[in-house]
Amino acid sequence: MKVTIINTGGTFNKRYNPLNGELEVPSDSIALDKIIASCHNVEFEIKNIVSKDSLDITDDDRNLITEYVENSENENIIIIHGTDTIHLTSAFLRKKILNKKIIFTGAMIPMSIDTIEATMNFSQALGFLSSDAKNGVYLAMHGVVVDSLKLIKDRTKGKFLLKE
Repeated sequence: MKVTIINTGGTFNKRYNPLNGELEVPSDSIALDKIIASCHNVEFEIKNIVSKDSLDITDDDRNLITEYVENSENENIIIIHGTDTIHLTSAFLRKKILNKKIIFTGAMIPMSIDTIEATMNFSQALGFLSSDAKNGVYLAMHGVVVDSLKLIKDRTKGKFLLKE
């Protein structure tokens, strides 16, 4: 299986910078590289673009992400994205792209601090691409992979929940 990963940054990728005492979004894919090192039956194409906290993502960035998805020859796409505006970017792509399987995922805890959440969310997204699911825009977070409109970030509980 071939998978294109569009890495836009977000908490998933954040690392502590001891020089300024802040968590920063790097422009590399070190967090992702650690996970995919264990994937022996998948060929990955990784595109590191944007490299921002999702609160800083603009519609220009969303257009860039859309362009990368549209120009990918691959129909299996995973987008690593910050959780604060993942719903906005997934809705943006939903309006423009219908012929690919696009799964957004991210993490609320940086992989550099705790590897479990990011690894689990990414693994769910990857496994979902192996299923017979139809093309569309999905979200893989906290134990489920569903249509991106059916999962919301509950800020009071600090987790993603299915819409009722």
